[in-house]
Amino acid sequence: MELHAKVTRVALIGAGAVGSSFAYQMSTAGLCEELVIIDVNKAKAEGEAMDLNHGTPFSSSPMRIWAGDYSDCKDSEVIVITAGAPQKPGETRLDLVAKNALIMKEMMRQIMESGFDGIIVVASNPVDIMAHLAWKYSGLPKSRVFGSGTVLDTARLRQMLGEYFHIDSRNAHAYILGEHGDTEFAAWSNSRIYGKTIDELLAEDDRYSQADLDQIYINVRDAAYHIIERKGATYYAIGLGLVRIVRAILGNENCLLTVGAHVDGQYGISGIHIGVPAVINRQGVREIIEVSLTEEELKKFHHSAEVLRQTMEPVLR
Repeated sequence: MELHAKVTRVALIGAGAVGSSFAYQMSTAGLCEELVIIDVNKAKAEGEAMDLNHGTPFSSSPMRIWAGDYSDCKDSEVIVITAGAPQKPGETRLDLVAKNALIMKEMMRQIMESGFDGIIVVASNPVDIMAHLAWKYSGLPKSRVFGSGTVLDTARLRQMLGEYFHIDSRNAHAYILGEHGDTEFAAWSNSRIYGKTIDELLAEDDRYSQADLDQIYINVRDAAYHIIERKGATYYAIGLGLVRIVRAILGNENCLLTVGAHVDGQYGISGIHIGVPAVINRQGVREIIEVSLTEEELKKFHHSAEVLRQTMEPVLR
């Protein structure tokens, strides 16, 4: 009898700039044996698969990459969704709600009809709302449907803090929480640089100031607008962020990442997906971690949640 070893399959839905960046980085990461690319534009998906396959002789591990359809979702461990209308210059992520809600509903119908029973990671904007709609339309447990949240924003913050404090950005421990968008905020009270709090650093070294940190936060918050103005879209860093999430899932890492998870009372917020520190493993969101916040930070968190709730309400009717 011929035996077939089970292979790990990741499905990507959306072969646009973000999806293609993710697919390229997955082709070099060695995290799975199969990557299927699904897009409404089948020719585009086929072209991406062909191009990526031509690079496999240079990769560290073999991978089968092909353009498929929703039936291929059935045997996938993880689905990454990047499909949707893109953000245009001058347009906020929340402006995309109505357009992308309809796209998400149809995608979920086809995904679940395939028999899929894995984990869904959403990157389509506005990501917190799209993740919530994906969960609602899929019927899957809330731990297995979440968004990229503020993973990218947190990475941007850590990179800029690394430059400011002259330290490896991987050792700049700080989070952006809330909506992946204009109401996000930096949890300064929970940040640690050189093992010290921000207040300690500001008190002992006059080279650093809160005004500088406030400007860093603004640069993080508005980073997408600056990049879109210059090159039309952001995709490399979010592609890497999605690979990091998939690595945590498939590797059962129990890694802390600021994903867009479904909150049920944490931080006094319920019934939405929003950027929070969460432990990610083979089951998806193992748990949400409640870090200590100041009263002012908690107010910002609740404001961010309310903006998301009000924006999402019309598409849930």
